Amino acid sequence: MLQRTLFPLGGLTKNEVRQIAADHGFVKLSQKKESEEICFVTDDDYRHFLQDEVPDLQERMPVGEFVTTDGKVVGKHQGLYNYTVGQRKGLGIALGEPAYVVALQPDTNRVVLGKREDLQHARCVVSGLNMTKYADFEDGMRVTCRSRYRSAGTPATLRHLNDTSVEVLFEEPVFAVTPGQSAVFYEGDDLVGGGIIES
Repeated sequence: MLQRTLFPLGGLTKNEVRQIAADHGFVKLSQKKESEEICFVTDDDYRHFLQDEVPDLQERMPVGEFVTTDGKVVGKHQGLYNYTVGQRKGLGIALGEPAYVVALQPDTNRVVLGKREDLQHARCVVSGLNMTKYADFEDGMRVTCRSRYRSAGTPATLRHLNDTSVEVLFEEPVFAVTPGQSAVFYEGDDLVGGGIIES
């Protein structure tokens, strides 16, 4: 597939493209900070985007309870869409020590808060598997797994659970592995495959 792929910028590097833009009078654009957020969301504020685009958002995701990992109710949250697993800032609650979002529970409309160590994971399950390189890989295949977009990746081993999901066993604990996010597997610089984190 790569042999037949054409990229509009050919072999130019990002810095070369920025220089061409500056040379053609687009100085401000050439110096623009890179975005790692969703490109169509104004000001990188997805909460306001959701409020504007989903008319009944407050009814669908109303105020609910903050609970600790042992189930103690410690306050009220402002709707599940306002929080992400691993979030520490902007919770609007003070517990006397740093609190992190450990889990979102849509069924009970609860946000579970805990300590940083509660977010360290030795494993995860990835479903909706799409292996681009080794369709029939054997259990024990070693990969580098990226489970967060800024992550450099963590060495891991894959183990089949069924035809479309695997258990990922990390060599060292990984912070805030989040259900619904992507997990991507690499072998060196080669993309091996990936899927969606289930648990």
